[in-house]
Amino acid sequence: MLTLNHKKLDVWQIAMKFVTAIYKVTNKFTKEELYGLTNQIRRAAVSIASNIAEGSARSSSADRKRFYEISRSSLVEVDTQLEIAQNLKYIAKDSINELEPYLEEIFAKISNLIKSIK
Repeated sequence: MLTLNHKKLDVWQIAMKFVTAIYKVTNKFTKEELYGLTNQIRRAAVSIASNIAEGSARSSSADRKRFYEISRSSLVEVDTQLEIAQNLKYIAKDSINELEPYLEEIFAKISNLIKSIK
């Protein structure tokens, strides 16, 4: 794999751990949701880390900011989907409690990245 600068970003490293946690949690979802909510949550979680990586590789500030904003939007999407999963009883409150620190930390760090772009 390439040794690139985005891999040094705390937020990217945390987002990668978050993706792993999301896959573990969604493995417990009902099989009928494999192509529905399970797939959607996983794709949005992958999008968080992917857009941080892509944004950091962009040369213009406007492009970097745009990809970081997309990443943050994907995080908000995952948060909403987890709430839906909880409402449907696919995920226990304990699992939500384990994921919340990731959500909060990633949101704050992406927001700080966006603010730092001139």
